[in-house]
Amino acid sequence: MAALRSYWTQLRPPAPSLTASNLPSQFGKVFLVTGGNSGVGYELCKILYSSGARVYTASRELKFLQLDISDLSTIKISAETFASQENRLDVLWNNAGVATLSVGSKTKQGHELQMGTNCLGPFLFTQLLLPHVRIVWTSSMLVDAKAPQGGISIPELSAPTIDQNRNYAMSKAGNWLLASEFANRVCGDGIVSITQNPGNLKTKIWDKAPRIAQILTSPVLHDARLGAYTALRTGLSEEVTIADGGRYAIPWGRWHPQPRRDIVKALKGRGGRNGRSAGVLEVV
Repeated sequence: MAALRSYWTQLRPPAPSLTASNLPSQFGKVFLVTGGNSGVGYELCKILYSSGARVYTASRELKFLQLDISDLSTIKISAETFASQENRLDVLWNNAGVATLSVGSKTKQGHELQMGTNCLGPFLFTQLLLPHVRIVWTSSMLVDAKAPQGGISIPELSAPTIDQNRNYAMSKAGNWLLASEFANRVCGDGIVSITQNPGNLKTKIWDKAPRIAQILTSPVLHDARLGAYTALRTGLSEEVTIADGGRYAIPWGRWHPQPRRDIVKALKGRGGRNGRSAGVLEVV
């Protein structure tokens, strides 16, 4: 019953508390949103730009800051390009991601494509940039339903299953583990690192899903702009503090009321580090 309540509150969340209409001026701040050419990232960039901030969008399609987050060999160049143009970065939203891919899809480095794009690429990009104020990682409600015990199965990093929903959920659980890992590393520098499920949203990520899945999920999908409101609160709310490092937010910016206990236990490994997050770091 508790699990059902957790799913329901993510599918049908209350109204957002921080939106474009009440967002304070962000003049003088510098933000970077990966995957900002469509969906949640695009909506977020529009709101941030309207608030007076300098906004960088990073994706394969945009020439302004070209980034193929699935290819680890190109990420350093993108980070160096950004560093040559800016001497500060207030908030990084690791928003870019892929899903519903063909079984066996891999990155150029040979990693399962969802894990490589959704988790490993963002980790390397974040490590090279390291914002001054806040890092927001992106998870998914599927973490609750499909991620393996503890969030990450170390053997499956090198030998992924044919269950693409499980692989996707593991990549998104990996972001939660990395959010916690980074929180432990950078909290002393005043940097907040958290993860979010932006919501079940009408975006291009559903384009390759089976038709029956699109029909069944349609009634519980929300406009992508609402997902941007999740990102606003996790990235900019003053109510989010260093003490919240590693926490998991759900739509539209609330803290997860009942995060999976096995993953929470994995986050509390010895010295703040656990074998699963270490396993992800070793892959990169």
